[in-house]
Amino acid sequence: MAYDEATYRRQAEEPTPTDPAAYRANTLAGADQRRRAEELDSVGETTADLHRRAEADEDGRDRLGIHLGWEVVLLVAAAAIGFLLWRLDGDSIRRPALDTLLITGAAIGLLALGAGLSLRAGVPNLALGPIALAASLQYAEQGDQGLVKAMVPALILAAAGAIVIAVIVLVLHVPGWAATLAGALGVIVFDQLRVAPVALQGTYDPTDHAFFLFGGFALLAVLGGALGTISPVRRWLGRMRPIGDPARRRGPAVAVPVLGALLLSSLFAVGAGLLLAARSDAPVIPGTGLEWTGIALGLALLAGTSAYGRRGGIFGTLFAVAALTLFLDYAARRDFDISLFAIAAAVFAAGLVVTRLVETYGRPLPVAGPADWNAAPTSAGANWSPDLPETWSTSTTTPRGDRWDAGPWGTSR
Repeated sequence: MAYDEATYRRQAEEPTPTDPAAYRANTLAGADQRRRAEELDSVGETTADLHRRAEADEDGRDRLGIHLGWEVVLLVAAAAIGFLLWRLDGDSIRRPALDTLLITGAAIGLLALGAGLSLRAGVPNLALGPIALAASLQYAEQGDQGLVKAMVPALILAAAGAIVIAVIVLVLHVPGWAATLAGALGVIVFDQLRVAPVALQGTYDPTDHAFFLFGGFALLAVLGGALGTISPVRRWLGRMRPIGDPARRRGPAVAVPVLGALLLSSLFAVGAGLLLAARSDAPVIPGTGLEWTGIALGLALLAGTSAYGRRGGIFGTLFAVAALTLFLDYAARRDFDISLFAIAAAVFAAGLVVTRLVETYGRPLPVAGPADWNAAPTSAGANWSPDLPETWSTSTTTPRGDRWDAGPWGTSR
């Protein structure tokens, strides 16, 4: 076999590396990238998807240590606020006051669930608060016709609006927060058609089912968080997470999670609006509802859901909602008179800090690989060069001639 065959020829089209550490990048790593790109192309992904996946660390299981540690902090905070509330007024955590507290927690929890789901799907729903306020106004005005007749139109309109926004996001591939903000502004127009508080017309009392409503929220929060820790589910739900060029389309696989997240979050907001209106006999005051959007998104972030999408904890939403619900009752009993916008701003700011912690310490551990070969010399040499020699020889001495005539049978013997 001659060394001149194609197997041993150097590829002329590949440039010769000049950096000593570039041999592996040009050969082994390049071949590995081409091989992985071909594998991904065979299942419908492109080479660009390979680079985005590598940058986003989508392969591997997210570390849950930071989430579990932060959830312990949230649990301690909720217990501390509950203890302060009990010290202030022991009857506040006994029935019937406890029923109202649970209904408030279930309403705020539904908003936080919707915010967390839409955040994980990469399409944060900024219309949650306005939708909840619109549902409250709808129940206040039409509650005398019965719970079903009053709320079914609200559910239908919320679902239709969510589908329209999802189609806009998917077809135009625009950021979810921008599309939902446009939807929120439209709902605010509906909310501000009223110029005076609307008295309640219905007689539904949710305190009769307070434990079931709060228990349902808690079950949804924990089950949803547990499902989000499964790697395939997490990647499927968070495919809209901005990676690389955020304007690049992510393919048809994002349609179902985007549509489902926006639809469910909007329906959760309708349920939250119903509970907020029916928990007391006070009239519903028209407004924007954006304070509830801030509280919902802030709680989701504070619970450990990343603002970038995909990552989240297990019990964080339950503990964060419990802590805020107890704080709101404690502040009302102490006459602190804190604006909901101020509370939303504080919770949101704290949630942004938690997002940074989650993204820093929650990403998968780097995969250990073989050490890169470095062509740098181990000792300083005057004549050393990293370039491959154009010619080579197995010996530095002049080769000897044929010696077939030597030996016991040679002609010279």
